[in-house]
Amino acid sequence: MSKLLKSIVAASLLGVAGLSQAAAWPERAVQWVIPYPAGGGSDVIGRVVASSLEKRLGQTIVVENKPGAATIVGATYIQGAKADGYVVGTADSGTLAFNPSLYSSLQYDPAKFTYIGGLARFPLMLAVKEDSPFKSVGDVLEAARKEPGQLTSASAGAGSPHHMALEMFKQRAKVQIQHVPYKGAAPALQDILGGQVSLGFVDSASALANIKAGKLRVLAVATPERIALLPQVPTMAEAGVQNFTAYAWQGLVGPADLPGEVVDKLSTELQASLKSEEVDSKIRSMGVEPLPMPAAEFKSYSDAQRAEWAEVIKNAGIKLD
Repeated sequence: MSKLLKSIVAASLLGVAGLSQAAAWPERAVQWVIPYPAGGGSDVIGRVVASSLEKRLGQTIVVENKPGAATIVGATYIQGAKADGYVVGTADSGTLAFNPSLYSSLQYDPAKFTYIGGLARFPLMLAVKEDSPFKSVGDVLEAARKEPGQLTSASAGAGSPHHMALEMFKQRAKVQIQHVPYKGAAPALQDILGGQVSLGFVDSASALANIKAGKLRVLAVATPERIALLPQVPTMAEAGVQNFTAYAWQGLVGPADLPGEVVDKLSTELQASLKSEEVDSKIRSMGVEPLPMPAAEFKSYSDAQRAEWAEVIKNAGIKLD
């Protein structure tokens, strides 16, 4: 056998072996990293989807929480993992869109993830306590323009989606409102309900129980169209604030250079899980929207969001270093 023929045969055998190895994925448990503490909305969604994926992939998915530093701890771990498909994780609007502009340097690079697909998005909405004098967005704008900087707005923390929504609102409506950051959505919501702050942007998942109980009045949703959860509540555009859409969103990513076959398989099964009646209904019951985007679409969405929020953050002059 000539040397050339031997080389061709060897290459073919390696190719077949590579295809067999890729086709066999996953051969062992897959780790799904969630950059938030257990029990929150992101954790619940991750576990619901992971449970469905286990059945589709025929392999265990171990969910591990790695919270801290505005998702930076978890994101850095995911990006530093071996690119074999056995470590993936949740990355959200903070990880992929806000942090690159909020921090002068990061231990991870959003451009170096392998994007696998969308997971879910939490509609954001402007809310006040039920007995607030503000009955509409117009009332808020009137008060804010009458006494600039006197109104206060709670958020889940500096750099959170709730904070970023406030900054975009201020810029689009041309008003001054004082930001009051809290350590999480729950304490922020508590002080909105208690009247310690004037108002706040809240997410549908954390606010749902108080909305249903009639303790929280939603003035407008920051979504392109009205949401099924609150069909009577206007969008920001309907309320007079144009070019304002804000979600807390998340998707699934892995370290750079994951094998294409692994990405295709995982992305396909992820979308199938999100579109299944069981997973769809569980996510929607939380007031959250499934976001079944394929890999390329999710990356494009993330890139566009990063550019849009970079402008908002720059105009607000925010740095969290």
